[in-house]
Amino acid sequence: MPYVNGSFAQMRMSGFLFDLPEELIAQYPPDERGKSRLMVLSGDNCIEHKAFEDIVDYFNAGDLLVLNDTKVLPVRLVGKTETGKTIDLLIAQKNETGAYRILSKGKYTGRVFFSEDFYADVSDGKDAVFYHDGPLEGQLQKFGLMPLPPYIKRPPCGIDRERYQTVYAEKEGSIAAPTAGLHFTRKILDALRHKGIMLESITLCVGEGTFKPIQTEYVSDHKMDSEKFEIDTSLLEKIKETKKNGNKTVTVGTTTTRAIEALSCGRYKLINTSESANGCQRITASTDIFIYPGYEFKAAASIITNFHLPRSTPLLLASAFAGQDRLLRAYKAAIAAKYRFFSYGDVMLIL
Repeated sequence: MPYVNGSFAQMRMSGFLFDLPEELIAQYPPDERGKSRLMVLSGDNCIEHKAFEDIVDYFNAGDLLVLNDTKVLPVRLVGKTETGKTIDLLIAQKNETGAYRILSKGKYTGRVFFSEDFYADVSDGKDAVFYHDGPLEGQLQKFGLMPLPPYIKRPPCGIDRERYQTVYAEKEGSIAAPTAGLHFTRKILDALRHKGIMLESITLCVGEGTFKPIQTEYVSDHKMDSEKFEIDTSLLEKIKETKKNGNKTVTVGTTTTRAIEALSCGRYKLINTSESANGCQRITASTDIFIYPGYEFKAAASIITNFHLPRSTPLLLASAFAGQDRLLRAYKAAIAAKYRFFSYGDVMLIL
């Protein structure tokens, strides 16, 4: 990868492991949205312990906050085979043929019923053709479950329809939530606007590649799956203007960060362009950018992000921004202070 210098090319994944007590893996969201704990990293060794509502205090008028407005579809389906066996599958992506790539345990081939009028022909546990009346999205809203990550050791329930979704979610297409955004309430967003912070949105459709564990020994040997994003090109000018005025661009989550960094450094494949509602050009593209220590950030001046899994690409992106040693020291402090980890867990602001 040409934008990472040679001193980082042989970085080993063993440097991104840490022991996490199982009880710190959040199984449910906080009782009330916005009531998470907030760890603030500023300077080499400064760690502050705050409430997420305090995040407004770390912004100045003229700062820019960039959000990912992707919406999670209830793409997890539980059905029955013709012999009565229960099959659990997750719809990952539509293929060019009109079939869908799915994730499921085993290599089942055959028909799976979700209702009398909604069923699928599954091939080798990897692909499925769905049969139904009306749009598939309507069937998913009726029969689907939210695709909670595997470290949440419970079935999806009613609360997940609301809480595994940001309050500003608009554009369907993700199989996982941009979890750093789950902490924001409309009240907090209004407080930011009232303070003079600019809010902008991009869309990156989160796929399984974002959360796929890194299995290689060397960091640079891992290959990211491509993910699709949409961004108004005017956002880059706003980021430049924000920096010129002495303010900072804050990205919410690793998905948002990857999208604007991909655009900023040209690491994307253009799919198409269109005119957005404000008359600017909006690009649709895909990116397989893999950000790890050694990467020089072009757009993000500060990042809001959850606490991530060992050996995960979001952990490496956060390490690239904060510095590996600094971030792992913060994780050690978070474990000692019993912060909640992963999707429904607490959150960090890296300044």
